[in-house]
Amino acid sequence: MVIIDTCILIDYSKDKIEISEDEFVNCYVNSIIQLELLFGALNKRELKKLNKILAKCQLLDVDQEIMSLSVELMNRYGLSHGMGVYDAIIAATCMVYDLPLWTHNKKDFQFLDIDFKM
Repeated sequence: MVIIDTCILIDYSKDKIEISEDEFVNCYVNSIIQLELLFGALNKRELKKLNKILAKCQLLDVDQEIMSLSVELMNRYGLSHGMGVYDAIIAATCMVYDLPLWTHNKKDFQFLDIDFKM
């Protein structure tokens, strides 16, 4: 099981990487990842394609525990490491659910206690 970051889903949608149906069974997203992906849609056809990709993933709730941890991460790393709001929520989701992150942007999370999919 792994949280799949927006950048991986973007690459998949552009046929830059392959993800098997078996791999998608174990892929999770949160609402922030959903929104980031959908924000990039250029037209209705692409929006439909992105929603089909998201439907392959399982959705994790972003609850108050995750939001509280996100605030802690922003206070701790926002200024010193340039952590963004969305990355803080994604990182907190990984931490609360104890799941690794599948991302191309490891530098955005490397200072945290998060495992990465290899």
